[in-house]
Amino acid sequence: MIGDPGVVLVVDDDAATRSLMLDVLTSAGFDARPAVSGEAAVAAVAEREPDVIVLDIRLPGISGYEVCRRVREEHGNRIGIMFISGFRADSLDRVAGLLIGADDHLAKPFAPDELIARVRRIALRGQDSLDEPAAGNGSIGHHGRDGSGYGLTDREHEVLDLLASGLDQRAVALRLVVSHSTVATHIQHILDKLDVHNRAQAVALAHREGLVDPGH
Repeated sequence: MIGDPGVVLVVDDDAATRSLMLDVLTSAGFDARPAVSGEAAVAAVAEREPDVIVLDIRLPGISGYEVCRRVREEHGNRIGIMFISGFRADSLDRVAGLLIGADDHLAKPFAPDELIARVRRIALRGQDSLDEPAAGNGSIGHHGRDGSGYGLTDREHEVLDLLASGLDQRAVALRLVVSHSTVATHIQHILDKLDVHNRAQAVALAHREGLVDPGH
């Protein structure tokens, strides 16, 4: 891609942020194209594979996590993916995104130069990457949305779904009107059944395996 920085798909439902990213990336020489929802992003990728996707996490319809999962399943590692988020930029958010298959994460508000540098790095890295099958390819439907393959109870599935939507332990307890210790117990059972070590890994696996609402 010498002399051709490549195609970047910018996925964000906020018009001002999307416009800013498009302007910044276009000024840097990228062929920057917009998508306003998760569904639109999936359709755009199917029509023409971009080199990089700059992907907001919280989108109308399916979430950025779900878009990332689908892209990795259908296109392997050919496409670079960078999550960008402002609503929740804690360590769980960042780690979950990377575990699902993203290459990087950038928090809003961002510096234009940093956006360009990160996108360029991902694009250049993609030139030398081999087309490998995605790790989670074919896993959807193996265990099912009900989590039966992992032995999750209805309440554990509900807790996992809320965690995947971005709620922390305290917020889950408030939503379910139960004590924090009860939620902690459910989370520990979920970690044991999914054979993971922390919430970030649980959320990432849940998205890969289709155990949670795709809108999360």
